[in-house]
Amino acid sequence: MPDTKDPDSVATWNVPLHDKIHKIEFEHGTTTGKRVVKVDGKEILRRDWMFKLVGKEHFKVGDMNCTINVEALGTFAYEYSLDVNGKAFQKFRDDQSRKLTSWETSLSGEEVRIVLDKETMEVWVNGKKIDTAGEFVESGTETHFLIGRHVCKIVATSSGNKKMGVTHTLYVDNVQLRTPGGV
Repeated sequence: MPDTKDPDSVATWNVPLHDKIHKIEFEHGTTTGKRVVKVDGKEILRRDWMFKLVGKEHFKVGDMNCTINVEALGTFAYEYSLDVNGKAFQKFRDDQSRKLTSWETSLSGEEVRIVLDKETMEVWVNGKKIDTAGEFVESGTETHFLIGRHVCKIVATSSGNKKMGVTHTLYVDNVQLRTPGGV
């Protein structure tokens, strides 16, 4: 099967936010001067016939300010990097990994992404913050909430390991979901 990938497609990043992991794609036509930014497959920025092949492209993903940096490495060689809210992509991703825990599951035939913000203890379901009730229990804390008719709770307990810290376990209708994914 022939390769249908756009030859001007030069970089892709997966940016984890509360609502989902957004795929950012960047196209850079070094002969045409074209620059295209796509978020989740949707074109959000296009510049054609740019004579300056290096520079920055600014855009938003949700409430996050993003910048793609295009730098020359030599003759006809370029380096592409992404900043999210003023942080280099890897630093932003590492921070999000420490801050967020997420689970993906199917409830009543619908794909659901549940995200716990460990700093605020807010719970987000498919990108929407939901009401929760917290409770201290003998082994740690429980955060209770509903997704439709499904009764859910996130149990936070000490791992017993100082480096690992607190572990979070999600239960839906008293059934433990798999270990959370990253962010």
